Amino acid sequence: MADDRLRVLIASPLEPQHVARIAAADPRVSVLYEPGLLPVPRYAADHTGVPRQLSPAELGAWAGLRRQADVSFDFDWQAPADMAANCPRLRWVQATSAGIGGFLDRTGLSGTALVFTTAAGVHGVPLAEFTLLGLLYFAKCMPALGSAKAARHWQRYAARQVASSRALLVGLGGAGRPVARLLAAAGVEVCGAGRPGHRYDVPGVASYVASDQIHRVLPDVDALVLACPLTEQTRGLIGAAELALLRPGSVLVNISRGPVVDQEALIGALRSGHLGGACLDVFTTEPLPPGSPLWEMPNVIVSPHSAATVAAENGLLTDLFVDNLRRWLAGRPLRNTYDRAAGY
Repeated sequence: MADDRLRVLIASPLEPQHVARIAAADPRVSVLYEPGLLPVPRYAADHTGVPRQLSPAELGAWAGLRRQADVSFDFDWQAPADMAANCPRLRWVQATSAGIGGFLDRTGLSGTALVFTTAAGVHGVPLAEFTLLGLLYFAKCMPALGSAKAARHWQRYAARQVASSRALLVGLGGAGRPVARLLAAAGVEVCGAGRPGHRYDVPGVASYVASDQIHRVLPDVDALVLACPLTEQTRGLIGAAELALLRPGSVLVNISRGPVVDQEALIGALRSGHLGGACLDVFTTEPLPPGSPLWEMPNVIVSPHSAATVAAENGLLTDLFVDNLRRWLAGRPLRNTYDRAAGY
């Protein structure tokens, strides 16, 4: 009798209850999971971890698992660029990140016949919360309050309110949509910027502009929120000219990718005081170099590309993966299929 099992390799650490859910997704699913061969997670939902010092026999065992896999949950920790060769049965990889375009290009995987699905939507709520945190942090003068507390200085002051302010949100996908909902609930008027020629109907967005027309809107907003994927169209989207168009004292939030913003121009706008603050989860170079002036700027929030990571992440990823497994077995379209032409 032919073996019609779908062999699913779990290639990054996952809690036992989530492994069990994947195994129970369909009787045809056979899970390949050896946590002792995977990197050691440093925190909850760490999909990179610290590689173990494996013996030749253990490395051979990992190679054997790879050769059996039809589907992989996450990329091979050891040699992701060689997955097409090292995993001869492999047809589909479910990523644990939403933005995988740059990774696929760097590794050459974008040139293979493999199907990739992203984690778009899984990280939207924590990113939206981080965005609101950034707007509140500067509106409520938290840097000045911190300095005053350290100096034991009591001085009343007047803050701004986030409600009734206006924000330009660039990117209306899995990250942008929860941002729009949460900001609108906080009373922010959201203008959404999406791809030219596309129509959008996003809850919480009051008006729309094409991403190549944002210059018309920048002078009229109090905050610029970047939630777009990194593509050739968005690389360097925000430079000195765009920052200069923003209202004095405006806030920039970047939950997208570092290269979407000209970081040197951003530093200049922060130093001059034209930009009131920046809430940054991503940077041009990561980790952010110790010599970067961003570390010492009181009007900058530095997050180590962790705003999307929450303890509940693996459960949400498993929800998505189980749904996609059932779709794959039923021959139905997968959710979040990576579009090579669009870059996301």
